[in-house]
Amino acid sequence: MDCGVAGVPERLKAMILKEGKVLPNGILKVDSFVNHQIYPALHMDIGRYLSDPFLGLGINKVLTLESSGIAPAFATALTLGVPMVFARKKKPITMQEYWHESAPSHTKSGVVDIYVSKEVLSDRNVVLIVDDFLATGLSILALARIVQASGAKLAGIATVIEKTFEGGRELLMKSHQTHIHSAVRISRLSESAISFE
Repeated sequence: MDCGVAGVPERLKAMILKEGKVLPNGILKVDSFVNHQIYPALHMDIGRYLSDPFLGLGINKVLTLESSGIAPAFATALTLGVPMVFARKKKPITMQEYWHESAPSHTKSGVVDIYVSKEVLSDRNVVLIVDDFLATGLSILALARIVQASGAKLAGIATVIEKTFEGGRELLMKSHQTHIHSAVRISRLSESAISFE
């Protein structure tokens, strides 16, 4: 990795401390640079950083969930030179055959339905799941179940920010035994302090 890419975790930590806001229920608001407004050059470096441990694994598809995961997933897919698929939260009328799962949403305060067309995900795929956050792991687990249902191989999971205290990594490892790579890992989150691993 070049110097800019290797520095991604420290750059993100600095931005989280400067611009991030801790909201009730352990929600970290980083929409000024991760999942609402994005800096393309930073996201390209994030994509290169997230893809690095998975190079040479034969990945031929990146999968994410709309909409917050799209930017890091796009940058990662571009780095890997493969297509990116974003699972939809509403099934379009054009989607005739699809994989479906449901997952509780930490930020939406409810259950979210997740759809992926069978035309874009099959047993011919080796998949890397990419998302902006790993917290409880339930949304990523739903994506992993879709990968499993399709017959595709799950090569790993990559996230921009992981909140280790919410147990998502353990949940995913218990069910899928796959490599998980996060650019930043947060071990404690309160209105007065953010602690990194």
